[in-house]
Amino acid sequence: MASRQTLIEGIEAAIAGRWQEAHQIAQADEDDRDFCWLHACLHKIEGDEANSRYWYRRCGHAFEAYADPKAELAAMKAALTY
Repeated sequence: MASRQTLIEGIEAAIAGRWQEAHQIAQADEDDRDFCWLHACLHKIEGDEANSRYWYRRCGHAFEAYADPKAELAAMKAALTY
């Protein structure tokens, strides 16, 4: 199981545009809803809507909740660093 700090590092990598690094981290714990949320957002950024929607179903968030993936990443980070 990956740590919360690892997930935050993945979010920061995504915000910085390091998609590959962020994606590797998102895959580190595919049973954790927060990791799945990052995974979903990354596929939204990539433009892979079908894959993104799959991960949104796994994490319990809605694909349509955020039009801007950068705002979603910021919300994700805020939720984890409260």
